[in-house]
Amino acid sequence: MKGSIQNRDAFLDQIAKQLGRERKTTLTPPVWKHNPQEEVLKDATLDELVDVLKLQCTKIHTELIMTSKSELSVDLEKKIKEFGSGPIVTWKDERYEQFGIQSLLTEKLPSVQEDVFEWDPNLGKENIAKAEQANIGITISEITLAESGTVVLYSGPNRGRTISFLPTHSIVIVPKSTIVPRMTQAAKFIREKLKNGEQVPSAINFITGPSNSADIEMNLVVGVHGPVKAVYMLVEDL
Repeated sequence: MKGSIQNRDAFLDQIAKQLGRERKTTLTPPVWKHNPQEEVLKDATLDELVDVLKLQCTKIHTELIMTSKSELSVDLEKKIKEFGSGPIVTWKDERYEQFGIQSLLTEKLPSVQEDVFEWDPNLGKENIAKAEQANIGITISEITLAESGTVVLYSGPNRGRTISFLPTHSIVIVPKSTIVPRMTQAAKFIREKLKNGEQVPSAINFITGPSNSADIEMNLVVGVHGPVKAVYMLVEDL
């Protein structure tokens, strides 16, 4: 349900009055002489951005697996078994079917005693309990930042955000078409959705590899408050 703002005009008029000026109803965005945020990787091809992402993944302790739609199911099954199999939690998302992995999750894996749980908004906190007990969480990136190796996940009724950080291992399906140079382009993409009147999730999560934490002596510890290991499965979808 879309909410409404109550007494907004009266509230803003009162602020303007206290400031001793007329209320401003329009704002003109500043025009900057230099825009360094636009220059980084602006001329890079998609394949060049993939190379940047590959290199960055080596720096953020994240494995990057190159695959295709036809091979994704096979590669995913291998990685699941390497991680010690279930329990597994997933979103309720039609894209699993589009990428050819739904049958793996709902038919093949259960046949070998895998425990696969699909997020169900009707179950409330039971979803979070399942994610907390899971060995593997499988999600899909909406936007992927090559420069930082960051995946962007949209939350929603069928896409619980806990799936990305409560399980021991995180596997993120990364469609090649989602790769952009950096945060600049990701912000623009989301802003354009708002301008077009599209629904934008209340929680948009920017996740860069597994959990990392370092003490004052810079001793890095991975997996303190999130997945111990993260894998990006880059799918050729173009």
